[in-house]
This record gives sequence, C-alpha cells and structure tokens, in this order.
Amino acid sequence: QVQLQESGPGLVKPSQTLSLTCTVSGGSITHYYYWSWIRQPPGKGLEWMGDIAHSGNTYYSPSLKSRTSISRDTSKNQFSLHLGSVTPEDTAVYFCARQVITGTFFYDYWGQGTQVTVSS
Repeated sequence: QVQLQESGPGLVKPSQTLSLTCTVSGGSITHYYYWSWIRQPPGKGLEWMGDIAHSGNTYYSPSLKSRTSISRDTSKNQFSLHLGSVTPEDTAVYFCARQVITGTFFYDYWGQGTQVTVSS
C-alpha cells in the first residue's frame, strides 16, 4: 500500500519561501510514476502546481513556474516543494499525490494534506 505524508511549517510570513516535503512509503519515487504537488485555497478548487517524474524531470504550472521548485531525495524517498515570495493568496491546503499517466492521467494516491497559512 502506497502512502504519502506531507510535512512542513503551517505558518509562513509574506515574502518568505514555503517549503514542504512529501515522504512516500510502499513504493519508490524512482519507479514509473509522476509525483505531484496540488493545492486548494479556501473556498476554491484544486490547483495543480507541478510534478517531478520518476526520471527526475520536473514540470510546473505556468502561473507558478517563476516561484516554484520541486526537488527530491531518493535516499529518503521524499520529494519537496519550494514556493518563493509567498503572499496571503498562497494560503491553502497543500497535497502531494502520485500521478498515473497511461494515455490519460489520474491521481491514485494522495497525502492527507497540510494547511499552510501565509500571514505576518
């Protein structure tokens, strides 16, 4: 059974960098799948932020690309999100998820989500 768990600070000050880590168990992040960060601001829908593929290649949402970086630590089976220059509009529940791509794509495993608030 694959499990994902987000971790990181729940409160970040404006202009700082938000950093979250997703720890994966039950499967290696270097095998076949894409690993994603997705967020949901209060009262809004889900927003895809970016992926890191099993190969290590990264893909970002065009609207967030200038502020976003996704990295991984294969020795710990973790991947991380770094979002710079945050504002209160970045307040959201942040999820990590595993993405399956087979002609189409879908997310089959999700973390429970972690609330991040941007406030001074």
